[in-house]
Amino acid sequence: MVTTGQSCGRIRSSIIPPGVTATRSPDRTLTLPDAPVTRPASASLRPTAHSARRSSSSNMRIPLTFSALPVVRYGPDDHEGDPGMATVVTVGAHILDVLARPVAGIPDGQDTVVVDQIRVTAAGAAAGTAVALARLGNRVVSVGAVGDDDLGDLLVTIMTRNGVDVTGLVRRTAEQTSASILPIRPDGGRPSFHVPGANLTLTAHAVEPGLLTAANAVHLGGPDVTFGLNDPDFFAALDAARASGTVVTMDLLSNMPDLVRGAAAFLPHVDHFLPNEEQAAAMTGEDDPEKAARALLAEGPGSVVVTLGAEGSLVATAGGVHRLPALPVEVVDTTGCGDAYCAGFITGLGRGRDVLESARWGTAAAATVAQGLGSDACLTDLDAVLALL
Repeated sequence: MVTTGQSCGRIRSSIIPPGVTATRSPDRTLTLPDAPVTRPASASLRPTAHSARRSSSSNMRIPLTFSALPVVRYGPDDHEGDPGMATVVTVGAHILDVLARPVAGIPDGQDTVVVDQIRVTAAGAAAGTAVALARLGNRVVSVGAVGDDDLGDLLVTIMTRNGVDVTGLVRRTAEQTSASILPIRPDGGRPSFHVPGANLTLTAHAVEPGLLTAANAVHLGGPDVTFGLNDPDFFAALDAARASGTVVTMDLLSNMPDLVRGAAAFLPHVDHFLPNEEQAAAMTGEDDPEKAARALLAEGPGSVVVTLGAEGSLVATAGGVHRLPALPVEVVDTTGCGDAYCAGFITGLGRGRDVLESARWGTAAAATVAQGLGSDACLTDLDAVLALL
Protein backbone atom coordinates (compact mmCIF):
# COMPACT_ATOMS: atom_id res chain seq x y z
CA MET A 1 0.00 0.00 0.00
CA VAL A 2 1.21 3.48 -0.73
CA THR A 3 2.33 5.88 1.95
CA THR A 4 0.24 8.80 0.79
CA GLY A 5 1.24 11.65 2.97
CA GLN A 6 4.61 11.64 4.66
CA SER A 7 5.19 15.32 4.04
CA CYS A 8 8.96 15.24 3.70
CA GLY A 9 9.55 14.95 7.45
CA ARG A 10 13.27 15.12 6.77
CA ILE A 11 13.90 17.68 9.51
CA ARG A 12 14.02 15.87 12.81
CA SER A 13 16.96 17.38 14.67
CA SER A 14 17.33 20.88 16.09
CA ILE A 15 17.32 23.65 13.50
CA ILE A 16 17.97 27.21 14.63
CA PRO A 17 18.02 30.02 12.05
CA PRO A 18 21.44 31.66 11.69
CA GLY A 19 20.72 34.96 12.39
CA VAL A 20 -13.35 39.28 -9.03
CA THR A 21 -14.94 38.16 -5.77
CA ALA A 22 -15.44 34.45 -5.32
CA THR A 23 -17.96 32.59 -3.20
CA ARG A 24 -17.09 29.92 -0.67
CA SER A 25 -19.18 27.06 0.62
CA PRO A 26 -19.11 26.18 4.35
CA ASP A 27 -16.21 23.78 3.71
CA ARG A 28 -14.31 26.65 2.02
CA THR A 29 -14.53 25.14 -1.46
CA LEU A 30 -13.94 27.92 -3.99
CA THR A 31 -16.27 28.88 -6.83
CA LEU A 32 -14.36 31.17 -9.18
CA PRO A 33 -16.00 34.08 -11.04
CA ASP A 34 -17.08 33.78 -14.66
CA ALA A 35 -15.30 36.92 -15.78
CA PRO A 36 -11.50 37.11 -15.93
CA VAL A 37 -9.80 39.21 -13.31
CA THR A 38 -7.79 42.17 -14.56
CA ARG A 39 -4.35 41.73 -13.08
CA PRO A 40 -2.05 44.59 -12.16
CA ALA A 41 1.13 44.54 -14.20
CA SER A 42 3.20 43.89 -11.08
CA ALA A 43 1.18 40.78 -10.31
CA SER A 44 0.92 39.14 -13.72
CA LEU A 45 2.29 35.67 -13.93
CA ARG A 46 3.69 34.45 -17.22
CA PRO A 47 7.43 34.96 -17.91
CA THR A 48 8.44 36.32 -21.30
CA ALA A 49 12.18 36.76 -20.76
CA HIS A 50 14.71 35.30 -18.42
CA SER A 51 18.24 36.39 -17.63
CA ALA A 52 20.32 34.10 -15.46
CA ARG A 53 22.94 36.80 -14.91
CA ARG A 54 24.15 36.75 -11.33
CA SER A 55 24.39 39.77 -9.07
CA SER A 56 26.48 40.68 -6.08
CA SER A 57 23.28 41.41 -4.14
CA SER A 58 22.45 38.97 -1.37
CA ASN A 59 18.75 39.48 -2.20
CA MET A 60 18.83 38.94 -5.97
CA ARG A 61 15.50 38.03 -7.52
CA ILE A 62 15.57 36.05 -10.74
CA PRO A 63 14.80 38.74 -13.34
CA LEU A 64 11.67 37.81 -15.26
CA THR A 65 9.09 40.00 -16.96
CA PHE A 66 5.43 39.08 -17.25
CA SER A 67 2.33 39.37 -19.35
CA ALA A 68 -1.24 39.19 -18.10
CA LEU A 69 -2.84 35.82 -17.41
CA PRO A 70 -6.61 35.37 -16.98
CA VAL A 71 -8.24 33.54 -14.14
CA VAL A 72 -9.98 30.39 -15.35
CA ARG A 73 -13.23 28.96 -14.05
CA TYR A 74 -13.69 25.20 -14.09
CA GLY A 75 -16.74 23.00 -14.27
CA PRO A 76 -16.98 19.41 -13.02
CA ASP A 77 -15.99 17.79 -16.34
CA ASP A 78 -13.46 20.26 -17.69
CA HIS A 79 -10.52 17.85 -17.31
CA GLU A 80 -11.80 16.11 -20.43
CA GLY A 81 -10.89 17.71 -23.74
CA ASP A 82 -9.17 21.05 -23.20
CA PRO A 83 -8.36 21.00 -19.48
CA GLY A 84 -7.46 24.66 -19.09
CA MET A 85 -5.10 25.68 -16.33
CA ALA A 86 -5.41 27.19 -12.88
CA THR A 87 -2.78 29.58 -11.56
CA VAL A 88 -1.20 28.39 -8.32
CA VAL A 89 1.50 30.19 -6.34
CA THR A 90 3.62 27.98 -4.09
CA VAL A 91 5.44 29.76 -1.25
CA GLY A 92 8.03 28.22 1.04
CA ALA A 93 10.68 25.51 1.17
CA HIS A 94 12.82 24.77 -1.90
CA ILE A 95 15.18 21.80 -1.65
CA LEU A 96 17.38 19.91 -4.10
CA ASP A 97 17.18 16.18 -3.42
CA VAL A 98 19.85 13.65 -4.38
CA LEU A 99 18.45 10.12 -4.05
CA ALA A 100 19.94 6.66 -4.46
CA ARG A 101 18.31 3.23 -4.29
CA PRO A 102 18.45 0.63 -2.94
CA VAL A 103 20.75 1.41 -0.02
CA ALA A 104 20.85 -1.26 2.68
CA GLY A 105 23.58 0.56 4.61
CA ILE A 106 26.38 3.10 4.34
CA PRO A 107 29.61 1.38 3.19
CA ASP A 108 32.50 1.13 5.64
CA GLY A 109 35.60 3.24 5.09
CA GLN A 110 35.97 4.15 1.43
CA ASP A 111 34.14 1.13 0.06
CA THR A 112 31.84 1.54 -2.93
CA VAL A 113 28.43 -0.04 -3.37
CA VAL A 114 26.77 -0.15 -6.78
CA VAL A 115 23.10 0.89 -6.69
CA ASP A 116 20.33 0.64 -9.27
CA GLN A 117 19.42 4.29 -9.56
CA ILE A 118 20.49 7.82 -8.60
CA ARG A 119 18.28 10.85 -9.25
CA VAL A 120 18.29 14.58 -8.59
CA THR A 121 14.90 16.27 -8.11
CA ALA A 122 13.25 19.51 -7.08
CA ALA A 123 11.83 18.87 -3.64
CA GLY A 124 10.58 20.58 -0.52
CA ALA A 125 7.00 21.42 0.30
CA ALA A 126 6.95 24.37 -2.12
CA ALA A 127 9.28 23.29 -4.95
CA GLY A 128 8.19 19.65 -5.00
CA THR A 129 4.53 20.63 -4.95
CA ALA A 130 5.16 23.21 -7.68
CA VAL A 131 6.58 20.59 -10.05
CA ALA A 132 3.74 18.19 -9.30
CA LEU A 133 1.15 20.93 -9.88
CA ALA A 134 2.72 21.82 -13.22
CA ARG A 135 2.68 18.19 -14.33
CA LEU A 136 -1.01 18.01 -13.43
CA GLY A 137 -1.77 20.87 -15.79
CA ASN A 138 -1.64 24.00 -13.66
CA ARG A 139 0.20 27.25 -14.22
CA VAL A 140 2.59 27.55 -11.29
CA VAL A 141 4.69 30.36 -9.85
CA SER A 142 7.06 29.38 -7.04
CA VAL A 143 8.25 31.79 -4.35
CA GLY A 144 11.19 31.08 -2.07
CA ALA A 145 14.88 31.56 -1.33
CA VAL A 146 17.73 29.55 -2.83
CA GLY A 147 21.48 30.01 -2.83
CA ASP A 148 23.35 31.70 -5.66
CA ASP A 149 25.31 28.49 -6.14
CA ASP A 150 25.52 25.44 -8.38
CA LEU A 151 22.85 23.63 -6.37
CA GLY A 152 20.52 26.58 -6.87
CA ASP A 153 21.26 26.69 -10.59
CA LEU A 154 20.35 23.02 -10.89
CA LEU A 155 17.19 23.41 -8.83
CA VAL A 156 16.04 26.38 -10.94
CA THR A 157 16.80 24.44 -14.13
CA ILE A 158 14.78 21.42 -13.01
CA MET A 159 11.81 23.56 -12.04
CA THR A 160 11.92 25.58 -15.26
CA ARG A 161 12.10 22.44 -17.41
CA ASN A 162 8.96 21.24 -15.67
CA GLY A 163 7.11 24.42 -16.58
CA VAL A 164 7.31 26.22 -13.23
CA ASP A 165 7.68 30.00 -13.31
CA VAL A 166 10.63 30.74 -11.01
CA THR A 167 10.06 34.50 -10.85
CA GLY A 168 9.49 34.40 -7.13
CA LEU A 169 12.81 32.80 -6.26
CA VAL A 170 15.34 35.05 -4.54
CA ARG A 171 19.03 34.06 -4.85
CA ARG A 172 21.08 34.44 -1.65
CA THR A 173 24.81 34.87 -2.25
CA ALA A 174 25.70 34.22 1.39
CA GLU A 175 23.74 30.97 1.70
CA GLN A 176 23.83 27.59 0.05
CA THR A 177 20.71 26.15 -1.52
CA SER A 178 18.86 23.80 0.81
CA ALA A 179 19.63 20.20 -0.12
CA SER A 180 19.15 16.63 1.04
CA ILE A 181 20.87 13.33 0.35
CA LEU A 182 18.45 10.42 0.68
CA PRO A 183 19.71 6.81 0.66
CA ILE A 184 16.46 4.96 -0.02
CA ARG A 185 16.24 1.61 1.73
CA PRO A 186 15.06 -1.56 -0.03
CA ASP A 187 11.73 -1.31 1.83
CA GLY A 188 11.18 2.28 0.67
CA GLY A 189 12.33 3.91 3.92
CA ARG A 190 14.07 7.23 3.44
CA PRO A 191 16.56 8.49 6.01
CA SER A 192 18.16 11.76 4.97
CA PHE A 193 21.10 14.10 5.37
CA HIS A 194 19.80 17.68 5.18
CA VAL A 195 21.09 21.25 4.97
CA PRO A 196 18.38 23.90 5.65
CA GLY A 197 20.39 26.56 3.81
CA ALA A 198 18.64 29.49 2.17
CA ASN A 199 15.16 28.35 3.24
CA LEU A 200 15.88 29.91 6.63
CA THR A 201 16.31 33.33 5.00
CA LEU A 202 12.91 33.59 3.32
CA THR A 203 10.91 36.55 4.63
CA ALA A 204 7.51 38.08 3.99
CA HIS A 205 9.20 40.88 2.04
CA ALA A 206 10.10 38.38 -0.70
CA VAL A 207 6.42 37.76 -1.45
CA GLU A 208 4.55 40.22 -3.68
CA PRO A 209 1.01 40.60 -2.24
CA GLY A 210 -0.40 41.21 -5.73
CA LEU A 211 0.88 37.83 -6.85
CA LEU A 212 -1.16 36.13 -4.14
CA THR A 213 -4.30 38.10 -4.94
CA ALA A 214 -4.00 37.35 -8.66
CA ALA A 215 -3.77 33.58 -8.17
CA ASN A 216 -6.52 30.99 -8.09
CA ALA A 217 -4.73 29.28 -5.22
CA VAL A 218 -1.74 29.83 -2.94
CA HIS A 219 0.03 26.87 -1.35
CA LEU A 220 2.17 27.44 1.73
CA GLY A 221 4.78 24.70 1.66
CA GLY A 222 6.72 24.32 4.89
CA PRO A 223 6.03 27.51 6.86
CA ASP A 224 7.31 25.60 9.88
CA VAL A 225 10.86 25.98 8.49
CA THR A 226 10.55 29.32 6.69
CA PHE A 227 10.36 31.30 9.90
CA GLY A 228 10.39 34.70 8.23
CA LEU A 229 6.88 34.15 6.86
CA ASN A 230 5.48 34.13 10.39
CA ASP A 231 4.85 37.84 10.06
CA PRO A 232 1.70 39.99 10.49
CA ASP A 233 2.34 41.59 7.10
CA PHE A 234 2.31 38.19 5.41
CA PHE A 235 -0.84 37.16 7.28
CA ALA A 236 -2.51 40.37 6.09
CA ALA A 237 -1.49 39.56 2.50
CA LEU A 238 -3.00 36.08 2.83
CA ASP A 239 -6.22 37.51 4.23
CA ALA A 240 -6.44 40.02 1.39
CA ALA A 241 -5.88 37.26 -1.16
CA ARG A 242 -8.59 35.10 0.40
CA ALA A 243 -10.99 38.03 0.41
CA SER A 244 -10.41 38.39 -3.34
CA GLY A 245 -11.22 34.71 -3.94
CA THR A 246 -7.83 33.01 -3.70
CA VAL A 247 -7.86 29.64 -1.94
CA VAL A 248 -4.97 29.14 0.51
CA THR A 249 -3.68 25.66 1.33
CA MET A 250 -0.82 24.66 3.65
CA ASP A 251 1.32 21.68 4.52
CA LEU A 252 4.47 21.27 6.61
CA LEU A 253 8.03 20.05 6.15
CA SER A 254 9.27 19.06 9.60
CA ASN A 255 8.21 16.52 12.18
CA MET A 256 9.86 18.43 15.04
CA PRO A 257 7.21 19.40 17.63
CA ASP A 258 8.63 22.87 18.30
CA LEU A 259 8.70 23.73 14.60
CA VAL A 260 5.29 22.39 13.64
CA ARG A 261 3.65 24.05 16.63
CA GLY A 262 5.04 27.36 15.40
CA ALA A 263 3.03 26.91 12.21
CA ALA A 264 -0.23 27.08 14.19
CA ALA A 265 -0.12 30.86 13.74
CA PHE A 266 -0.95 30.36 10.06
CA LEU A 267 -4.13 28.35 10.63
CA PRO A 268 -6.58 31.29 10.86
CA HIS A 269 -5.29 32.48 7.48
CA VAL A 270 -5.66 29.28 5.41
CA ASP A 271 -8.61 27.42 3.91
CA HIS A 272 -7.22 23.88 3.82
CA PHE A 273 -4.49 22.36 5.99
CA LEU A 274 -2.82 19.07 5.02
CA PRO A 275 -0.49 17.75 7.76
CA ASN A 276 0.62 14.18 8.18
CA GLU A 277 -0.39 12.20 11.23
CA GLU A 278 2.79 12.91 13.18
CA GLN A 279 2.58 16.64 12.51
CA ALA A 280 -1.09 16.80 13.51
CA ALA A 281 -0.30 15.04 16.78
CA ALA A 282 2.62 17.37 17.51
CA MET A 283 0.49 20.45 16.91
CA THR A 284 -2.44 19.35 19.08
CA GLY A 285 -1.12 16.83 21.61
CA GLU A 286 -3.77 14.40 20.30
CA ASP A 287 -2.51 10.99 19.19
CA ASP A 288 -5.87 10.10 17.69
CA PRO A 289 -5.86 11.63 14.17
CA GLU A 290 -9.59 12.33 14.19
CA LYS A 291 -9.35 14.26 17.46
CA ALA A 292 -6.28 16.06 16.15
CA ALA A 293 -8.08 17.01 12.94
CA ARG A 294 -11.07 18.37 14.85
CA ALA A 295 -8.78 20.41 17.09
CA LEU A 296 -6.99 21.88 14.09
CA LEU A 297 -10.29 22.58 12.36
CA ALA A 298 -11.32 24.70 15.34
CA GLU A 299 -8.34 26.99 14.67
CA GLY A 300 -9.80 28.34 11.45
CA PRO A 301 -9.29 26.22 8.32
CA GLY A 302 -12.33 25.11 6.35
CA SER A 303 -10.90 21.61 6.09
CA VAL A 304 -8.11 19.57 7.64
CA VAL A 305 -6.77 16.60 5.69
CA VAL A 306 -4.51 14.34 7.77
CA THR A 307 -2.47 11.88 5.74
CA LEU A 308 -1.97 8.52 7.42
CA GLY A 309 0.64 6.75 5.34
CA ALA A 310 -0.44 3.25 4.35
CA GLU A 311 -3.76 3.82 6.12
CA GLY A 312 -4.80 6.51 3.65
CA SER A 313 -6.05 9.88 4.84
CA LEU A 314 -8.69 11.53 6.99
CA VAL A 315 -10.74 14.51 5.81
CA ALA A 316 -12.35 16.74 8.43
CA THR A 317 -14.77 19.57 7.65
CA ALA A 318 -17.64 21.21 9.50
CA GLY A 319 -19.82 18.50 7.96
CA GLY A 320 -17.96 15.63 9.60
CA VAL A 321 -14.93 13.37 9.31
CA HIS A 322 -14.37 10.92 6.46
CA ARG A 323 -11.61 8.37 5.90
CA LEU A 324 -10.15 7.58 2.50
CA PRO A 325 -8.15 4.38 1.96
CA ALA A 326 -4.74 4.35 0.34
CA LEU A 327 -4.45 2.85 -3.12
CA PRO A 328 -2.74 -0.54 -3.51
CA VAL A 329 0.50 0.08 -5.43
CA GLU A 330 4.03 -1.27 -5.29
CA VAL A 331 5.96 1.22 -3.16
CA VAL A 332 9.48 2.09 -4.28
CA ASP A 333 10.06 5.39 -2.44
CA THR A 334 7.73 7.60 -0.40
CA THR A 335 9.71 10.81 -0.97
CA GLY A 336 7.40 13.54 -2.19
CA CYS A 337 4.15 11.66 -1.61
CA GLY A 338 2.87 14.45 0.63
CA ASP A 339 3.76 17.07 -1.99
CA ALA A 340 1.98 15.06 -4.68
CA TYR A 341 -1.06 14.65 -2.44
CA CYS A 342 -1.24 18.43 -2.01
CA ALA A 343 -0.88 18.94 -5.77
CA GLY A 344 -3.67 16.51 -6.54
CA PHE A 345 -5.87 18.07 -3.87
CA ILE A 346 -5.33 21.62 -5.16
CA THR A 347 -5.91 20.49 -8.75
CA GLY A 348 -9.20 18.92 -7.71
CA LEU A 349 -10.35 22.13 -6.05
CA GLY A 350 -9.39 24.08 -9.16
CA ARG A 351 -11.52 21.76 -11.28
CA GLY A 352 -14.58 22.36 -9.13
CA ARG A 353 -14.39 19.20 -7.01
CA ASP A 354 -15.42 19.27 -3.38
CA VAL A 355 -12.96 18.66 -0.56
CA LEU A 356 -13.57 14.91 -0.33
CA GLU A 357 -13.23 14.29 -4.06
CA SER A 358 -10.15 16.53 -4.17
CA ALA A 359 -8.63 14.39 -1.42
CA ARG A 360 -9.22 11.34 -3.62
CA TRP A 361 -7.28 13.08 -6.39
CA GLY A 362 -4.52 13.73 -3.87
CA THR A 363 -4.52 10.07 -2.89
CA ALA A 364 -4.09 9.04 -6.52
CA ALA A 365 -1.26 11.53 -7.10
CA ALA A 366 0.58 10.27 -4.02
CA ALA A 367 0.13 6.67 -5.11
CA THR A 368 1.60 7.54 -8.49
CA VAL A 369 4.73 9.13 -7.04
CA ALA A 370 5.32 6.26 -4.60
CA GLN A 371 5.94 3.89 -7.50
CA GLY A 372 9.29 5.43 -8.44
CA LEU A 373 12.37 7.18 -7.05
CA GLY A 374 12.05 10.84 -6.11
CA SER A 375 9.41 13.47 -5.53
CA ASP A 376 8.30 13.60 -9.17
CA ALA A 377 8.54 9.90 -10.04
CA CYS A 378 5.97 8.46 -12.48
CA LEU A 379 3.92 11.67 -12.40
CA THR A 380 3.15 12.48 -16.04
CA ASP A 381 -0.28 14.09 -16.30
CA LEU A 382 -3.69 14.34 -14.68
CA ASP A 383 -5.34 11.66 -16.79
CA ALA A 384 -2.77 9.06 -15.71
CA VAL A 385 -3.35 9.98 -12.07
CA LEU A 386 -7.13 9.80 -12.31
CA ALA A 387 -6.88 6.42 -14.03
CA LEU A 388 -5.91 4.98 -10.62
CA LEU A 389 -9.31 5.88 -9.15
